[in-house]
Amino acid sequence: MRLSIAALLTASLVASPAMAQKADFEFAPETVEKSGPASKTMQKALKLYENKDYYSASIELHKVIEGETGDSDANKQRAGFFMGKTLYHLRFYSASLSYFDRVVQKGDSHRYYNATLKWLASLSRQLPESVGILKKIGKYQRAQLDQPELEKVRHELYYLLGRYHYTAGNFKDAISLFSAVPQASPFFARAKFMEGITHVRQYKAKPAAGAFKVLLRTAEESPKTNEIHRFRELAILSLARVFYSTGQYDLSIKYYDKIPQKSYNWLPSLFEAAWGHFQRKNFSKALGNVHTLNAPYFENYFFPESLILKAVVYWKHCQWQKSQEAINEFKAKYPALQKQLDSIVNQYKDPSEFYEYAIKIQKKTAGLGASVGRLARTALGDRTLDKTFKYVEELDRELKQVQGADPAWKATAIAGVVLQDLSLQKSLAQREAGDLAQRRLRRLSKEIKALRKQSIKVEYEIINGQKNELEATVKGELETNTRVRAKDITPDDEHDFWPFNGEYWRDELGYYRYKIASRCSR
Repeated sequence: MRLSIAALLTASLVASPAMAQKADFEFAPETVEKSGPASKTMQKALKLYENKDYYSASIELHKVIEGETGDSDANKQRAGFFMGKTLYHLRFYSASLSYFDRVVQKGDSHRYYNATLKWLASLSRQLPESVGILKKIGKYQRAQLDQPELEKVRHELYYLLGRYHYTAGNFKDAISLFSAVPQASPFFARAKFMEGITHVRQYKAKPAAGAFKVLLRTAEESPKTNEIHRFRELAILSLARVFYSTGQYDLSIKYYDKIPQKSYNWLPSLFEAAWGHFQRKNFSKALGNVHTLNAPYFENYFFPESLILKAVVYWKHCQWQKSQEAINEFKAKYPALQKQLDSIVNQYKDPSEFYEYAIKIQKKTAGLGASVGRLARTALGDRTLDKTFKYVEELDRELKQVQGADPAWKATAIAGVVLQDLSLQKSLAQREAGDLAQRRLRRLSKEIKALRKQSIKVEYEIINGQKNELEATVKGELETNTRVRAKDITPDDEHDFWPFNGEYWRDELGYYRYKIASRCSR
């Protein structure tokens, strides 16, 4: 079983809230030393901003930035900062980030460098990480987050700067920042979860489990919000994986069993728990979980490795025919699907073109066969990819906003700047989304290819087992009675035993057990 660190980060586990939220993020006025007399244009721009006439304000601010008004460099910096805020309020988030990025690039030499932090926090709620917001926040020192003006967003910034240090591999700094987010903060759950994940990245199981358990205890004591519920479940899943990695299979299974059937994570938890049962030699339950995973209810989900596990269980019981049948089931389905995946990916060299095709795959208009279409949509259902696709949609929305704006504003220089920025960002975002989609399909193809190699190894062991059994029979060394009676399955007080008759029932899913007998010689 390959429980990689990436598996712990499915997700979107630490995703920002949905894009294109209402732009109602307000702060106290920024404290910056005076920049000297401002031109009438600058004064007019600030007045328009105060009156929330943001379209008109953007026109005047652009004149100041471009040096048309004779303003000092200090006032130009002020105009650039206010332009970022103005475009944010207009919900031109990509263009807003471009202006704030100019501030960040100048560092401490820019008068509004510290004041920009809170707007970066705000933009992180609207834009995906792929646009580089974390890297911009990463230019700041922790001490700069303790400014009084940042009180409302300080805990969010602790979390975001912690995320930056996590991605940069600065784990000590990341943990320090995550642990600084107090329990009362709305960002506590995600910060504590990331604290646990950071320990996992360092292969430190004990502090990782400690962080996840703190999150679970907090969830029990806190109001049941969507935020706390989501991270509670991710903490449970992560604890199960941590205990599996340390060989504590009973504890691992205990936590896997806490994932409810209605959860998005239920099927992956069943599959991973099957390996835990296998390690505990509870082969009956391991096969039962595999049986559930391959139920017709879940035809849109794929667990090819479950068939390899099934084959290995039967191989360990010297049931060569059933082991081979499981391998045959895998071979009848997945090698052909792998070739089709490769064909899908390779027909487009340009990632931007593949983006358009990926949209068709998601909408079921790509003309693919039923099975490969479902498999491709599974790979493209990745939450990180979903956020990247949604960013393209957000840029589309902003472009339409430009096109639908007042004709007088559309004819201005700032409108041209915004339009150019959005067009460029959309082109880059489409390319990135297409590239990421191709990589997701290639990764899936690579995983199937690796499983094909495993299936060949299992077949080789099946042949060896049959050969050894035949040789022992010829030599008269094999006991006449090599059949061992299958161990009876005894239900507890909360369950009844009911033989499977070929028909799946939803209330039985997850509760199947297999009676399996060993045919190995004693």
